[in-house]
Amino acid sequence: MYPSHIPHSSFLILLCAFFIACTGNKKSATTEAYEPQAPAFCEDSAYAYVAAQCNYGPRTMNSAAHDSCGNWIARKFMEYGATLHDQYAPSTLHDGTAIQMRNIIASFNPAAPTRIIVSAHWDSRPWADNETDETLHTRPIDGANDGASGIAVMLEMARQFALDAEQRADSSFFRLHPSLGIDFICWDAEDSGSHGPGSSTTWCLGSQFWAGTRHIEGYTARYAVNLDMVGGSKTIFCKEGLSLRSAPTIVDRIWSTAQRLGYSNYFKNEECGEMIDDHLFLAQGGIPSVDIIGLDAEGDGFPSTWHTLGDNLQNINKATLKAVGQTMLEVLWTE
Repeated sequence: MYPSHIPHSSFLILLCAFFIACTGNKKSATTEAYEPQAPAFCEDSAYAYVAAQCNYGPRTMNSAAHDSCGNWIARKFMEYGATLHDQYAPSTLHDGTAIQMRNIIASFNPAAPTRIIVSAHWDSRPWADNETDETLHTRPIDGANDGASGIAVMLEMARQFALDAEQRADSSFFRLHPSLGIDFICWDAEDSGSHGPGSSTTWCLGSQFWAGTRHIEGYTARYAVNLDMVGGSKTIFCKEGLSLRSAPTIVDRIWSTAQRLGYSNYFKNEECGEMIDDHLFLAQGGIPSVDIIGLDAEGDGFPSTWHTLGDNLQNINKATLKAVGQTMLEVLWTE
C-alpha cells in the first residue's frame, strides 16, 4: 500500500494449543449498552496465525517461502469448510522481474447469490526500503503486520464460522443468512510497488488482475472490506478517503459497530487521505470498498515498522487483532 493525495502536515488531523485460551462463544469486552451478536474472536488464535506465516520467512514473490505459505493458507481455509478458488496469473514487477501470482479465494456458502468480500494481501515486501540505514534496503521483511495480520484475522473469522456451524447447527450464521455468502480473498503481489509519481499501478498486482478477470465470470459483491496492517502496536484506524467516496454507509457501519463494542480507542471518528491499496481496484471495478488500514497513533503516517525489518512478530499486538476481528465478525453477524 502507498499513501495518495495525503497532505503531510494534516495527515493525522484528517486522518494447536493456542485455541485453549479462547472459547468459541465467549463474549468480548463491550460497552454495557450493547449486546454482541457474533461469537468471540480469539486474539491468541489470530496471533498464532501471524506467527505461522512468519515462520516460513519473508513471503516475497518467486520464493519457496511464498509458495509454501500460500499452500498453508489454502489448507487452513479448507480445514474450516471453505470452497477454494486458486487464481494463478503471470505478471511483471516494476523492475522487470517476471512473477507468478496466486490469489487465494476461500468461499463460504458459495451458492448464495449475495456476496461480501473480506480481503488482505499475503505477500511481503522484498525490500526494507524504509530503514534509515540504506545498506539494509535490499533485505526482505517478515511482513508480520503488513500482510500476515490481515490474513490471520480472516483465518480466525473462518474458524469462527466453522465453530458456529458445529456448535449452533440450528442457528448458525448461514442458517440466519441463507442468501449471504462470504468470500475471503488473499491478494498476492501487493507489496512490491515503487514510490513516486505514476507508480500507483506498480502496487496491488493481484487485486488489479482480479478486478479485470474475476474468479467467477460475472462475479460481484455487495461490498468489500480490505484489511491491511491490522495487528500493530500503537495503531489506530481512521476513515480512509476513497472508502468514504466508495462505500460511505459501510464505513459508518464498521466504525459505529467498533465504537459500540468498546473499540473507539482504535477506530477513530476521523478522516484521512486516500490510499493506494487493494480496495482501490475493487472500487474501480464497481464494488463498494472499504480499507481498514493501520496508522501510527503517535506519529504522522503509517506505523513506524512499515517497510522495515521491525515489521516482525515482536511488534504484533493481540489487542489490535482482537479489535479488528471482533468488529468484522459483528458487522457480518448483524448484516
